[in-house]
Amino acid sequence: MKRRTFIKTTSISGMACALPPFITLPFTTDYTTDELMGKADVDLFGDGINLRKEAYESFLEMKKAAYADGYDIKIVSSFRDFYRQEAIWERKYIQYTEDDGMEPLEAIDKIIEYSTIPGTSRHHWGTDIDIIDGYPKSSGDVLVAEKFEAGGPYEGLKLWLDKNSEKFGFYLVYNNDPRRRGFKYEPWHYSYAPISIPMLAAYRRLNVLRLLEKEEFLGTEYFTTGFIKTYVEDNILDINPELL
Repeated sequence: MKRRTFIKTTSISGMACALPPFITLPFTTDYTTDELMGKADVDLFGDGINLRKEAYESFLEMKKAAYADGYDIKIVSSFRDFYRQEAIWERKYIQYTEDDGMEPLEAIDKIIEYSTIPGTSRHHWGTDIDIIDGYPKSSGDVLVAEKFEAGGPYEGLKLWLDKNSEKFGFYLVYNNDPRRRGFKYEPWHYSYAPISIPMLAAYRRLNVLRLLEKEEFLGTEYFTTGFIKTYVEDNILDINPELL
């Protein structure tokens, strides 16, 4: 499946994607601001899967194909709304500042190694999944990069996904390209490109700084214009180029 077949492009949509993320265009999309920020009710499908309908159906096809080859794809995380992300953010913020004694800016930098700022997560869209192989036994945190590498319990599934996931529209988001900035390598995080590509294009038209200024979760007072600009460029946009 080639990326160019996912969405019909127009001159204005192409222009919008090339603009800086703080530019808001007078452009109508099918996605509301609340929907893009994880604050809207979204129709989700599948018990324990929680994806948009098309993504859900493609996931089932991929799961079936993997099962035939000896792998049991299990979802660790899929859709997370704004408020769930807010709880994750504040838990980590309190842990790092109060328990570990970090300064607020240091704590925020630590959080965004893997966790997104509420309202900016791809998991808000119902298109992204964190997955493992349900067959191997593994103790502790399952979402650890080493567990997907040679000798790890999920090595086989990762090799299978490298060969097959894109056939079903699922692309690795945060790859291990040494030139990539932002979130660390996540070999477990896949996105359903036919929906997430146009959703990201719509997200880029939002004024992220203005939207986050209205929020009151812990740490927002440190979100300067420069910080948010860098965060958008590095953490939201510096991803697998097939998803842009």
